[in-house]
Amino acid sequence: MRKHIFNAGPCKLSDSLLKNTSDAILDWNGMGQSILEVSHRGKEFQAVMDETVALMKEVLSIPEGYSVLFLGGGASLQFAMIPYNFLKTKAFYVNTGTWSSKAIKEAKFWGETVVVSSEDKNFTYYPKGYDIPKDVDYVHITTNNTIRGTEIFEDLDVKAPLIADMSSDFLSRPVDVSKYAMIYGGAQKNLGPAGVTFVIIKDSFLEKIVADRKIPTMLQYGIHIKEGSMYNTPPVVNVFAVRETLKWVKSVGGVKAMEKLAKERADLLYSAIDNSKMFICPVVKEDRSRMNIVFVMKDQYKDKEADFVKFAGERNCVGIKGHRSVGGFRASTYNASTIEDVKALVKAMQDFEAQNA
Repeated sequence: MRKHIFNAGPCKLSDSLLKNTSDAILDWNGMGQSILEVSHRGKEFQAVMDETVALMKEVLSIPEGYSVLFLGGGASLQFAMIPYNFLKTKAFYVNTGTWSSKAIKEAKFWGETVVVSSEDKNFTYYPKGYDIPKDVDYVHITTNNTIRGTEIFEDLDVKAPLIADMSSDFLSRPVDVSKYAMIYGGAQKNLGPAGVTFVIIKDSFLEKIVADRKIPTMLQYGIHIKEGSMYNTPPVVNVFAVRETLKWVKSVGGVKAMEKLAKERADLLYSAIDNSKMFICPVVKEDRSRMNIVFVMKDQYKDKEADFVKFAGERNCVGIKGHRSVGGFRASTYNASTIEDVKALVKAMQDFEAQNA
C-alpha cells in the first residue's frame, strides 16, 4: 500500500515519474542500457535536456530573454553563488526563516546586506510594507518557508532586480517570470528528486556581474548558459525525472491546476486544525503556506506529540514530525500529494483527538 507521504523534501513524487524513471534506470527506450550508463554527450540524452528546458519554459510561460539551467550543489550553493556574481556593494534580503538566514550569511562575505525580518515573532508571518533602498544591487526573497510554514502568493513589483528562492513552492501557482531577474531552487519538493538545482535567469541580468572580481569557472552563470548546463557532467537521472514531472504537470492542467489542488489540500487541513480542541497553527492566516502546513499541540497536550506521530504512522501517514529546530508537526502537501492523503491525516487527527482530548 502506498503511504500518505508528508515529508518536507525529499517528498512524495508523481506515480508517472516513479514508473518512467525506474523503467529508464533498468533499460532506457529498449537500448539495452540504463540511463545511468549512457553518455551525457550523446544525442539521446541531449534530446532529454532540450525537452526539459523547453517544457520548463512552456509550463512556466517563461518569456524570451531567459535561460534555464540545471546545476549541482542545491539551493545552498546558490546562496553563495548569487552574491559572488551579483553583489557589488549592497543587497536587500527578506529574512523569513532558516533558509533565508543561510542566504544572508553567505551574502555578507561579499558586501553590505540590508535585511527586513519576521524574526521578532518567530517567523510566523511574511514581512510587508518595507522600504527598499534605491542603491541595492538586487532584492532576494524566499517565497515559501518549509520550516516555519509561511508563504508569499504574489510576484512583487520592485525596481531593483528581484531574485527568488522558490525551492519549495515552485510549480504550485502561476508566476509572472518577467518580474524576476532570477528564480532558483532545489528540485526535491515539487520538481523531482534531490540532486539537481534549477535556475531561471534573465540574460540581461548577467551584465551585472562584478567585472573586477575573479570568479571560478564553475561558479559563473554565463559558462553554464554557454555550455547548456553541461560544462561538467549533469545529473542525468535527475534531469530525466524533472522532465517527467513537467510532462505530468502539463498533462493535468499546468500550474493553474496545481494551484487549485494546493488550495483544496491546504484549506481542508487548516480547517481541521482551526476547529480542533487539541491542535493549533502558529502562523498568521494570511501568510500560511499551502506547501508546508505547520501545527503544534496546545499547551495542555504537549506531552502527547510523540504519541500522535506514532498514531498517524500506524495509519500510514508518514513524515509529519516538525523540523528538529522547531518541533511540533509539519505536513508538506506538495504537488504530488492528493486530497486523499490529506483526508487520511485529518481522520488520524480527529481520531486521536477523540481518544485523548
